[in-house]
Amino acid sequence: MEQTWRWFGPEDAVRLPHICQTGATGIVTALHHIPYGVVWSVEEIEKRKGEIAADPSLGLRWSVVESLPVHESIKIGEGDLTPLFENYRESLRNLARCGITTVCYNFMPVVDWTRTELAYPLPGGGTALRFNLHEFAAFDCYMLQRPGAEADYAPEVLRRAKEWHDRSSESDRRKLLSSIMAGLPGAFDRYDIPGLRVMLERYRHIDADALRGNLARFLREVIPTAEEVGIRMCIHPDDPPRPLMGLPRIVSKESDLAFILDAVDSPANGLTLCSGSLGANPANDVPAIARRFANRIWFAHLRNVAKEPDGSFMEADHLGGDTDMVSLITVLLEEQGRRKSAGESHWRIPMRPDHGHELLDDVGKPTHPGYPAIGRLRGLAELRGVMKAVSALRGLPL
Repeated sequence: MEQTWRWFGPEDAVRLPHICQTGATGIVTALHHIPYGVVWSVEEIEKRKGEIAADPSLGLRWSVVESLPVHESIKIGEGDLTPLFENYRESLRNLARCGITTVCYNFMPVVDWTRTELAYPLPGGGTALRFNLHEFAAFDCYMLQRPGAEADYAPEVLRRAKEWHDRSSESDRRKLLSSIMAGLPGAFDRYDIPGLRVMLERYRHIDADALRGNLARFLREVIPTAEEVGIRMCIHPDDPPRPLMGLPRIVSKESDLAFILDAVDSPANGLTLCSGSLGANPANDVPAIARRFANRIWFAHLRNVAKEPDGSFMEADHLGGDTDMVSLITVLLEEQGRRKSAGESHWRIPMRPDHGHELLDDVGKPTHPGYPAIGRLRGLAELRGVMKAVSALRGLPL
């Protein structure tokens, strides 16, 4: 697999020379400074390519776009969407003109990946990302005060949520809101409580079926262009894979993925296999899901989570947690071998070590939450070792 690294652009505290030192060769990035719905011009794309390739000795290239955002109006299905669809198609054409052909995106309403703690303490002084369901329930029920929110949580979760809210300070509540918003690295909207209420009102009539229909419409609008220009679109699963704040999430389980791939049956309509996002759903067998949809996986995020009975979870070591990473990597390498044997030109699957623990000298540095250098370097080294071992034992191409 092509070893890649997420980079948030020139302002990222993890610099390109640091990425070279990890052994990764592919850069996963996006034009986060461009507002959602605005065309990515050839000039802006080439500028970012130039930044990545400025020092040829680093051996880095822009491998994957993560992500080309879908405008909220498309998810809601409101207004005249013709300009937004055309802008998205034009961005795809421009990326293809610049030789970038793998595009990760998601269809999560309002918020992206969501955690309630960004620095949960680990033994020895490191930190991890964590999702505590009772804290999210406290936010939803008692801070946001969403009507009917209590019905979405078990009594024990509500009891703990009320206790947390009653003893929390104003600082605790601001910190919780900030943590929940932290998964929007390129967003121009960092919602406060009134802003979230406005967004939820816009979604008031959108249930899972309606959102699914809007996703299918989006795919019908953009996948033919992607196929025409050689772009491989790969949708990212919901994180966490459960409804949040009453908002439906429709990329959370195996049947969701089957619906999406069947909606427009084209190789250009593919998946980002995120083992952490899918792994947070107790019903998901991640290696089995990867095996079923292997021929449509164009990108892989490899990380692990440790789940708890109430729906909480924590980011685990990359080879720890609940997902059998050796089995998953075996599935991906087998698919690579099939593609290579079939003579496919793009047979290697780009992968990146997803969210890492904050460790050693990275503790307290201004890196993006979940994206410190050392924790991801550790994860990449462990994953690289598994890939090398499986390749050698099974005779599979790396």
